Amino acid sequence: MTSIGQSIEALCSEQGLDRDLIIEAMKEAVRAAARKQFKAQDKTGESIEVEWNNEEGTIEISAQKTVVLEVENPSTELALSEAQELAGDDVEIGDMLLIPLPTEELGRIAAQTAKQILVQKVREALREKVYEEYIDRKGELINGTVKRFERGDIIVDLGNNLEAVLPRQEQARSETWNQGERVRVVIEDVSKDLKGQQIKVSRASAALLKRLFEMEVPEIYDDTVVIKSAVREPGDRAKIAVASNEKDVDPVGACVGMKGSRVQSIIKELRGEKIDIIEWSDEPSVFAANALSPAKVSQVRITDINNRKMEVVVTEDQLSLAIGKRGQNVRLATRLVGWDIDIVSEELLKKEIALAMGKMMASGEAVPVTALQGVSTNQADDLKEKGINDVETLATTSVDNLVDILDVSLDEAERIIASAKDIVEARNKQVETIEPEQSNDEALLNEESINTADNAQETENAQEIIPEESVEAVNKNQNTEEVSKELEASQTAEETAEENTKDSAEGKE
Repeated sequence: MTSIGQSIEALCSEQGLDRDLIIEAMKEAVRAAARKQFKAQDKTGESIEVEWNNEEGTIEISAQKTVVLEVENPSTELALSEAQELAGDDVEIGDMLLIPLPTEELGRIAAQTAKQILVQKVREALREKVYEEYIDRKGELINGTVKRFERGDIIVDLGNNLEAVLPRQEQARSETWNQGERVRVVIEDVSKDLKGQQIKVSRASAALLKRLFEMEVPEIYDDTVVIKSAVREPGDRAKIAVASNEKDVDPVGACVGMKGSRVQSIIKELRGEKIDIIEWSDEPSVFAANALSPAKVSQVRITDINNRKMEVVVTEDQLSLAIGKRGQNVRLATRLVGWDIDIVSEELLKKEIALAMGKMMASGEAVPVTALQGVSTNQADDLKEKGINDVETLATTSVDNLVDILDVSLDEAERIIASAKDIVEARNKQVETIEPEQSNDEALLNEESINTADNAQETENAQEIIPEESVEAVNKNQNTEEVSKELEASQTAEETAEENTKDSAEGKE
């Protein structure tokens, strides 16, 4: 075997490439170099053929020429006489012959050109091989070694001379890595681009959390427990929803493990990231209540089923826990469930409902069933189909009938009817208090009338004690101010007379 053949075998063994692929790449490289070389020497045009001699392990170059009677273009044509000397008397005009060309005439420049083309073809073949091998492995967990750092990105050595890039945005904030350290990543993407690493890996993807649980929990690996969804805020907190295909298997307990052994190993791998394991439910309201763990939910109301919106009611002491630090808990729950979740405190909701019902009761309007806590929009629609549009009608509905209409438990039906009766009772009490208030108003009006009459009588009595002169003056349309002055003068004279009488009496004593 020649040195060329040995080089081909070594390259195939080292890179894991197909031998025929390398030979084709080499033939194309030599063909391009030969065309460039011999065209410059005006010996041939574009009709260069390259073949690999498998037995000798050599490259053979030849020019394809057409047999003619009289040569006009030596680059592509060959005289009949010359052709018969090379190939025998059977050659006829119009036949195509391959004329061997000496490889020694290629020269250094042509050899360098062939080398560059060969390297390029081998690189393309390698990238195609990597693409075909890894494109179907997206989301798969693989192991690697931190090789080097490039502007915040981490280059991971996957072995077999294969590298992957771990971009900065795919790294968890709390994680730091050292060169040579082992790292677990998931394959995020695979490209055919000739620049940079083909394989992009991630430590921030939710797929990493899923793969770790599949590896640590046998029940997930054998499909006894199924991961329904998972969300992360890398390095800080994650939520994963699981369900069981068997009734006697607790999906959450299987993921937690004995004394938390299974989940603790995953937390360790994620460098302390907190993980909430949630039991999945096909009922959105139940799933949302579970997803807001560790907060305890009082009630879930579907406010807009078409736009996937819901309102979650919690007590005041659970409000901050449900929202989470900087809204993290409700944000993760929203992504996990796939619904927009609005957190409302129970106390605030009661005030809003009481205010709204108070206005309706005061105006005499019927209170709709949607005003009741625990009655969703869908349930209200079901009640309306049965002719139950307000709480008054609902309060008279039997428990069994309500169970059939809403498909709820007996306890839930009793609670809804009790709430409706409470509202009706409160409304009746408000109506009863209106009549006494009206009676008090009438009494007040009567009292004001009596006071008005008394004032009129006092006025008449006052007029009786006015001196006759003053009355005559008023009757003669004299000025009111003059009358007042006369009255004041009369009163002053009387007071002076009384004082003199008192002084005389004291002097006698």
